[in-house]
Amino acid sequence: MPMGLFIIKTLISAAIIAMVSEIAKRSPGFAALIASLPLVSILAMLWMYQEGSDVERIASHAEATFWLVLPSLPMFLLLPFMLRHGIGFFVALAVNCLMTALLYAAMLKIGGTMGLKI
Repeated sequence: MPMGLFIIKTLISAAIIAMVSEIAKRSPGFAALIASLPLVSILAMLWMYQEGSDVERIASHAEATFWLVLPSLPMFLLLPFMLRHGIGFFVALAVNCLMTALLYAAMLKIGGTMGLKI
């Protein structure tokens, strides 16, 4: 991949993250809406297609993304619960990252036994 294309991809991705962060200062709900959009996946699939990936590879990417979103969802319930009950931000974040990693590992193991290609 040419370095210029990599830099453009990096700048677009960084701009999305910065935009969500700035919008969250004024409207946490609207920022959450933007963050919940599958922008990263859409961009990745667009870039894959633009760089010549075949549609089967893109389809596999989309399917794997679906299955790997599921283990991340509990974090969006447990983190606010912990924060609202006095757990410090970094402790709550660490616990949630660990929980999510364990759930990812479980999904990979269970998915493998069910024939999912993740």
